[in-house]
Amino acid sequence: MLNRLKDTLADFIQQADLVLLGLCSTATLYGIALVFSATRYMDSATGLRRMIIQCVALGLGVCVYIFFSMLDLESITRKWKWILAFNVVFILLLRTPFGVAGNTGNRAWLKFPFVPFQIGPAEVVKITFVLLLAKQIEWLREEKEDLKSFGSALFVAAHTLGLCGLYFVVSHDMGNGLVFVFIFLCMAFVAGFALRWFLLLFAGAGGAIAAVLLLDLVPKNMNYMLNRFIVLFDHSFDPLGVGWQQTQSLLAIGSGGLYGQGYLSGSMTQSRWSLPAKQTDLIFSVTGEELGLFGCLAIMVLLLAIIFRILLVARKARTPFYRYVCVGMASILIFQTIINIGMCLFVMPTIGITLPFFSYGGSSVVTLYMAMGVVSGIKKRSPDMRRVARSPLR
Repeated sequence: MLNRLKDTLADFIQQADLVLLGLCSTATLYGIALVFSATRYMDSATGLRRMIIQCVALGLGVCVYIFFSMLDLESITRKWKWILAFNVVFILLLRTPFGVAGNTGNRAWLKFPFVPFQIGPAEVVKITFVLLLAKQIEWLREEKEDLKSFGSALFVAAHTLGLCGLYFVVSHDMGNGLVFVFIFLCMAFVAGFALRWFLLLFAGAGGAIAAVLLLDLVPKNMNYMLNRFIVLFDHSFDPLGVGWQQTQSLLAIGSGGLYGQGYLSGSMTQSRWSLPAKQTDLIFSVTGEELGLFGCLAIMVLLLAIIFRILLVARKARTPFYRYVCVGMASILIFQTIINIGMCLFVMPTIGITLPFFSYGGSSVVTLYMAMGVVSGIKKRSPDMRRVARSPLR
């Protein structure tokens, strides 16, 4: 048993993507330091406890990364019906007694007995959705030899909109619902779907939104979502209400300047009420205040390096299916990075999207390493990538 474990680890070290693992671990460690600072204002014990949770999540994440690097995705996705059923059931669990609402009122978390942390179904379903969508596109490409027709585009779009709609109806979480749409757009574009269907989709979505606004069809209990978009174009709109969080975020980032006020020394970060959701949604603002522009640039460089590495694996992938999976995983990071940083800079709406690897959340960290482990497994099965890794020039 011990010899088998040693052989497995030796195989992982030789063939898995250690560069990607190193980049993810560096980003997570940076995030742990930021989370400690962002939660220290409560008391040092609370900050230490949050930091320990993130460290445990990092350890579990590395284990998950190793495990998912060894999985055969093509064999797993042959059981696509079971994966689809899992996605639906896992989301519907939010409407059981296990579902709990977050600070925003969205029922987007599961709390199971004897489990010390909450689980966001969307975090897991994003990954299985990528696998299913890649399998679906591959089937259209290989079996039907058709990616240009309206029927093919509708077939894939219906899967996406069905899952996205189910999740939104069950949880009222618009942010993570939009992630599914962005994943679909990126994967469909890379696969080679006809551009006219993208234009039709954007025109249809734009027309539907315009009709809802002009006819005043927005439900009263969802006016807060509309207000989050209005405030982007008019920062004076409800500055003490819907615009308060982002206004405080801008103040924090602006006060940091080039070098910041110093780690553990940010006036707003270390205050109880000045900066809300500082360890989750606004962790980028904490960085701007305490570590300045250079600290923020370090975050963006790390995330761009991770995304670039995933796309490099996609480029060298052995099959189109593997390529689609890598693009799907990269699109998750791209969407969350753009939305979260844009949210902190007051150019994107506040929709509860956290910054990958940096924001506080054990289940988020573990599932991100799960996704990166899938990418590592694809790299392991790509001959061109293995030759690059063994090259004496590296």
